[in-house]
Amino acid sequence: MYSSETKAKKNNHLGSFLEVKQCPVRYVLAVNDTLNVISGKWKLPIIASLIHGKKRFNELERNIEGITPRMLSKELKELELNGVVKRLVHNTRPVLIEYELTESGYRLTDVIDAMIQWGLTHRQTCMPE
Repeated sequence: MYSSETKAKKNNHLGSFLEVKQCPVRYVLAVNDTLNVISGKWKLPIIASLIHGKKRFNELERNIEGITPRMLSKELKELELNGVVKRLVHNTRPVLIEYELTESGYRLTDVIDAMIQWGLTHRQTCMPE
């Protein structure tokens, strides 16, 4: 187990959060805002797929096993509405539509990396080989 001091040193950006005696309301609101944007079964896989560059709808559908076209369309619209994904319409024949992460979407890379690391560690702890 980590002490609060060790955690603060390891996660400098969280130092102030870990040192306060009570969780500030703005931190709770920030977490809620983040979860409202990325929660759901499909949003993180969509974001993770787009981290590697622009993708067309069919590419995303192939990359994300189990997602239906209807659900992919719905989730892309929500991510676009929340400023995480940008829809690019190219003036070609036939019309080419691609999706890419916005600057805000790319800032989720560290969050996703942290979730991957936590998940791998947690899985080893819960289900040792």
